[in-house]
Amino acid sequence: MARRGMTVEIQGLARLRDQLEDVDEEILAAIKKAVKESAEAVKADTKRDVAKDSGNLQEKVDDRYKDDGFTATVGWHDAEEYYARFLEAGTRRRPARPALGPALEAERHRYRARLTEEVRRALR
Repeated sequence: MARRGMTVEIQGLARLRDQLEDVDEEILAAIKKAVKESAEAVKADTKRDVAKDSGNLQEKVDDRYKDDGFTATVGWHDAEEYYARFLEAGTRRRPARPALGPALEAERHRYRARLTEEVRRALR
């Protein structure tokens, strides 16, 4: 089994890709900005709350973008940080000490408002 890091994705408008051709560039930029702000918020919250045993996970949590900025992936991307999943989910011998999951959950409630506000600004 290949070892992988642990990540979550924050998606913009993947389901509406075909309709994006008709959307104004300012609105597209606003959507990308909201995705980026949400990814940065998840990253910052995760850095703040992750177990600081060696400091490696705190240093290595990162955000990456794809789909022209409409999708952000936040977490530990490298195989060397595979053990982040054990902290997030726990093991038989150690209780879970999640940081990425709670950060994502907190941002989930803010994302819609953030996205709405950015699009409203673009429409003004």
